[in-house]
Amino acid sequence: MNKIDVNVKFLHPVWEENELAYATDHSAGLDLRACLDVEEIEIGPGRKAAIPAGLAVECVQPGVAGFVFSRSGLGTKEGLTVSQGVGVIDPDYRGEIKVSLLNTSGEVRRIRRGQRIAQLVFMPIFQATITPVGELGETARGAGGFGSTGKH
Repeated sequence: MNKIDVNVKFLHPVWEENELAYATDHSAGLDLRACLDVEEIEIGPGRKAAIPAGLAVECVQPGVAGFVFSRSGLGTKEGLTVSQGVGVIDPDYRGEIKVSLLNTSGEVRRIRRGQRIAQLVFMPIFQATITPVGELGETARGAGGFGSTGKH
């Protein structure tokens, strides 16, 4: 397993009771927790809420950023997902990580203080060198979009 150095600043007392650690030796993400100043909050059907994660990070390795993904169990069982799909923590961002959760279920959902709400994964990033061109290279697919390659 590849390892990188990440400095973490804990900003909320929830982290005094919980460790920021990988759940297993082969986990890809670190569980982020709801660092609420109240015991719980409600998120109505179709609504979203920005939940503070109570920490800030500094990835020491150049070319790596943090990405906030939904927790599969929370999304599948409760309908609570990261609202923008994936949150990006740029390498130069030093503020508190906040997780925007969207309730895709038809029922009110509750988030409790300290609950695991998302996962933080560190991955390499690339910045593109932009070259304006008049034409792009040809492929068999071409400009075929959604569903153009078939269903099987």
